Amino acid sequence: MPHAQSKTVESLSPKTTLTPCILDDDPAQLSQLQALIGDMGYDAIATSDPDEALQLVRVGRCRMLLADMHIPGADGYEFLDRVLRCDPGVHVLVMTAEYTLESALEAIRRGAADFLPKPIDRIRLKRTLDDTAALYDQRRRVKALEEQLLRDLEFHGIVGKSPAMLEVFDFARKVARHYSNVLLIGPTGTGKELVARAIHQISPVSQQRLAVCNCSAMVDSLLESQLFGHMRGSFTGATDTRPGLFEYANGGTVFLDEVGETSLPMQAKLLRVIQNREIQRVGSPQVMQVNVRLIAATNRDLRAEVLAGRFREDLFYRLSSIQIRIPSLAERLEDVPLLVQFFLKKYNDAYGKNIAGLTRRAQTVLLQHGWAGNVRELENVISSASITAMGDFIDLADLPEHFQRRGGAHGGADDEWRPLSLEDVRKVHIQRVLDMCQGNRLRAAQILGIGRTSLYRYLKRDADVPPMHAQHKYRGRSGSAVA
Repeated sequence: MPHAQSKTVESLSPKTTLTPCILDDDPAQLSQLQALIGDMGYDAIATSDPDEALQLVRVGRCRMLLADMHIPGADGYEFLDRVLRCDPGVHVLVMTAEYTLESALEAIRRGAADFLPKPIDRIRLKRTLDDTAALYDQRRRVKALEEQLLRDLEFHGIVGKSPAMLEVFDFARKVARHYSNVLLIGPTGTGKELVARAIHQISPVSQQRLAVCNCSAMVDSLLESQLFGHMRGSFTGATDTRPGLFEYANGGTVFLDEVGETSLPMQAKLLRVIQNREIQRVGSPQVMQVNVRLIAATNRDLRAEVLAGRFREDLFYRLSSIQIRIPSLAERLEDVPLLVQFFLKKYNDAYGKNIAGLTRRAQTVLLQHGWAGNVRELENVISSASITAMGDFIDLADLPEHFQRRGGAHGGADDEWRPLSLEDVRKVHIQRVLDMCQGNRLRAAQILGIGRTSLYRYLKRDADVPPMHAQHKYRGRSGSAVA
């Protein structure tokens, strides 16, 4: 089926992908230009109504507009701005009988593709039409290839083509074959639960149940009841006997999200499940045998938690025999376009939209953003933009407000530009990368493209910020296992 689709895509003529719209208040000029464009092989739509032309652009019927500069009831430049706000990707050719170099430059500065003097030069018009048709045909074929690439690179609901993510996929495949415990480490929002689900789906027990528990969402008493079950009357509100997740997923997999948030008494109970393969319901003396695969996830450095006395060392070594680190989105920015396409497809289906992509300026802003919330933040941005977007493309105005403000792609609203020396720019940039990496110097050095020793030398040289780096030194230890 995919081969048949690609063959259909290739067989389309470039001219069939472009439908020009002609806007002119002179019926004779309108008819003459429509016939001329028809002779060139293009099916043009002619109108003298600016609102009709705008609507054709808005619904995606026309991707090229030939508009007369002097339209009754509408200023030419103002109408050009309205068209480009409606669809920033549309090609607008401005036509006028009063050509001047200044007016041509102003129209192009405002976003026009070309400025054509009347009478229209046939050769120039044909070349413009053919070039634009070839461009849209190229974009159509690229989009078809991207869709095929997206299908090829999707790993059980996870998308990525960066070396870091391909390594995660490869390691997950190897680990999934063996019925062993796995620890997933990485910042919040990177998709640790998706990796856990993928491991279960390709494991030998994929037909058995997968139980998911967020350990940070419940107090100890509720968490114990959730995991081990309880007997009727064992505590206030226990009106009936219920099995826990370990019993529910017996023979399958239990995923414990944010396991680093559990208390020491709860960690002792989890250790007993791993060591003895047995559980007890709350309020019951009976011991039950269970056989589950345990996948745990955390955004903390459990080794540092062990040193601080907040996490049991024996449980840590039981969980961490196999570790998979999920990289932050900032470490795999090359995956952003692929993720955007994946989420656009998802929310086009969810909201009944047909958004083709993002404008160039919107793409630039996304690639410059720090993505502290990782993939979850990107998904939320595309979800909200898909709701607000009215055209075929998501533009800057459709993104959240902080993306639209100057400097919003890098941080806070008060991050005003000021002239700096190159030495100060280096200091500020290193500090920002350290903040993004939560003080992890090894990861910061990798992103900066320098050795760790060079980074230490730079930090030692920046004597004006020792307290901050002392703080980073502590945070770096707590973030080392996540790197």
